[in-house]
Amino acid sequence: MNLIDQIEEFADELTSIRQDLHAHPELGFQEERTSSVVADLLESWGIDTHRGIGKTGVIGVIHGAKPGRTIGLRADMDALPIQEETNLAYGSKNPGVMHACGHDGHTTMLLGAARYLADTKDFDGKVVLIFQPAEEGLGGARAMLADKLFERFPCDEVYGLHNWPGASQYQVGIKPGKAMAGADFFDIKVIGLGSHGARPQDCRDPILAATALVQGLQSIVSRNLDPNDPVVVSITQFHSGTAYNVIPGEAIISGTVRMFSDELRAIIRTRINEISEGVAAMYGVKVEVDIRNIFTPLINDTTLSKAFADLARDIVGDAKVTLGGDPVTGSEDFADMLNVVPGAYFTIGHQGTAALHNSAFTFDDRILPLGATLLARIAETRTAQLR
Repeated sequence: MNLIDQIEEFADELTSIRQDLHAHPELGFQEERTSSVVADLLESWGIDTHRGIGKTGVIGVIHGAKPGRTIGLRADMDALPIQEETNLAYGSKNPGVMHACGHDGHTTMLLGAARYLADTKDFDGKVVLIFQPAEEGLGGARAMLADKLFERFPCDEVYGLHNWPGASQYQVGIKPGKAMAGADFFDIKVIGLGSHGARPQDCRDPILAATALVQGLQSIVSRNLDPNDPVVVSITQFHSGTAYNVIPGEAIISGTVRMFSDELRAIIRTRINEISEGVAAMYGVKVEVDIRNIFTPLINDTTLSKAFADLARDIVGDAKVTLGGDPVTGSEDFADMLNVVPGAYFTIGHQGTAALHNSAFTFDDRILPLGATLLARIAETRTAQLR
């Protein structure tokens, strides 16, 4: 691989930073220690640093050798509410919180790129370093945008990345166009009438209605949508009742929808509400529906994706770059930034021991210099292209 020599020289320091962040994970909008570590390091490297953007986000600005245009580089910082089960020496010290998605690695990669760029300044214009909080469904990107991220720190292009366990080691992947799904979360409360379990004739059973609702919602994909359009409707929670001999008064079901266009999002929302109204009428219950837009579909700019793939080939070789492929139904709130500024989102494969969002997930520190190199070269190459 054609890694940047300077980054390779401080690779051990990047590993130490990453493992420290891993040992001290913080949930979305609670990344006080993490953002402090990031900001302190940026300032120690002489980078213009701004704290508290989007609550706990951090922005760094590196000025190149001459005036020019600006490239944004983004990494997420938050962890997940998962109890770690890796038995690592640097495992989570915060019970019930874990970096099970590798955001500690993403943050460290961007720090590595920042240190190199601040030292060399071998580009025109500016590089904006975006350390984002609360990616895991809490709207961190939207919080930064609401805090006027791109008005205060205008960017011509913006790039982000994610580790990809189980893929070939050092395999770099990018999908032009539709890359990741948008997502809604929903909660549906079924309000009936409880009674003694021995006298069901006295109740309006919310469990019976809710189970019918679960089955009805599964018909949306199979009976209302074009099978050529990838869509997922998943019920992930069902809560009701407290005793063996009591028919409860209400039930709550929750879940997620994944789709690749706002048109599909609208159709699915309409059908969820229509099916809920039908179940309410059929079983004599009241149904309250709450659907929330959590993630925008992630659309990579086609031209910039191909330009990134060319750059990546110079670093890892042709065989280690995958351009294209099927979009994935996972979601990523970097999509909200791509809705405002053109750019691209790519992945780096590594030999992790478990899937993302798993209590046994481990991040492969060997990819830290590669991620930092890719981010640094994006900044240097794209600013050159934009002169």
